[in-house]
Amino acid sequence: MGLASFLSNKLAGLNQKEVSGSIYDFKLKSLDGKEIDFAQYKGKNLLIVNTASKCGFTYQYEDLEKLHELYGDKVAVLGFPANNFLWQEPGGNEEIATFCQRNYGVKFQMFEKISVKGKDKSPLYKWLEAKSGKSPSWNFCKYVIDKSGNVVGFFPPKVKPLDQEIVSKITQ
Repeated sequence: MGLASFLSNKLAGLNQKEVSGSIYDFKLKSLDGKEIDFAQYKGKNLLIVNTASKCGFTYQYEDLEKLHELYGDKVAVLGFPANNFLWQEPGGNEEIATFCQRNYGVKFQMFEKISVKGKDKSPLYKWLEAKSGKSPSWNFCKYVIDKSGNVVGFFPPKVKPLDQEIVSKITQ
């Protein structure tokens, strides 16, 4: 085995260790600092979205909330503020919570600000990327996780939360 093959196998093994387990193994903090155990989402579809308050797609908060209201019995909408794209989420957790509530009446589950790319990428987003082969290209990228915990869809920012493609995946 040559050095290149050896290193390639080693790196592949490291990546597998980083993404082992299930979506239900994650425990992350909400915007108000409470730990949320993803095990509570077993048997429910998930729509995971990286959000930002100062983005051209910020208006999607309204559709995310509407999706939550219409299909909350079938899907849990999970929002993850991130400041990875042109510093469009500069605020702290309290400021983000106030913005989401005041401007969009957000009641779906929002989490503490995380990183969705780069060296400090959240373990959740490492897992999502490994399972889907896709990483966020901008704010408001959407991952759909089915009731069994499998990533079954990735949608770029231009695909709106109430798009039929998303709705059909979360209502199955």
